[in-house]
Amino acid sequence: MKKVLIIALMALMAMPMMAQSGDKKPGINKDNCTYVTKDGKTFNLYGKVKIVDSFPDIKVQIVDSFEDLDVKLVDAFPDQCGKVKLVESFPDVKVQIVNSFPDIKVKIVDSFPGVKK
Repeated sequence: MKKVLIIALMALMAMPMMAQSGDKKPGINKDNCTYVTKDGKTFNLYGKVKIVDSFPDIKVQIVDSFEDLDVKLVDAFPDQCGKVKLVESFPDVKVQIVNSFPDIKVKIVDSFPGVKK
């Protein structure tokens, strides 16, 4: 009887771990405007961004069509999906601009930023 209880408790304890690992699929999460990397790190697709040449959090390709995310560059309050403020210090995410093999394709827009549905 004790063995059955121990096995049942272990199974119940493992269920939340399985649910968490399933939620962290690599790629763009359109519901909460985030990007999950292959190693499980989550980054918001808005906020303060620093453009770097090496060791980025996300690799971005700027395109004119077939984008994953519409981005609006703002000077203040980058607090909504797709709104980005470029900074040199204390960024929320570091981005490298690439020409091939990006994590995300981005189009710079003047209005209606956000994830393409």
